[in-house]
Amino acid sequence: MKFIIRLAINMVALYVAIVLLPKYILYQGNWIDIIWLALIFGLVNAILRPPFKALSCLFIILTLGLFTLVINALLFALTGWIGTQFHVGFTLAAPWYWSAFLGSLVTTAVSMVLSLILRGELKNRRHKKRTS
Repeated sequence: MKFIIRLAINMVALYVAIVLLPKYILYQGNWIDIIWLALIFGLVNAILRPPFKALSCLFIILTLGLFTLVINALLFALTGWIGTQFHVGFTLAAPWYWSAFLGSLVTTAVSMVLSLILRGELKNRRHKKRTS
């Protein structure tokens, strides 16, 4: 269930970024493509974010956490590149870095808001059975 909620959060965040940034994110697809794009986005972040953060730990500390924005932009650009390889209709406009940077800002903000709203569902709660 947690996976489906995370996938839905990524879908909404990517859709909001596509709608808010039409000059920077060129999208010609449908909802199925957004589902695939959200899956790619989630996998890229789950697999590559931890090593990127570990390798750039010193830069993150020196910039007081602002280097994470660079990491987010690079992962967003990688998601866009993988998306174009799978023909999901997602392309970053030139210059690609600023498009990825703005797209990552929007998706991060929307993901944070939705994660706060759905934090109860995202926690691993165990329901105890009541015995009478």
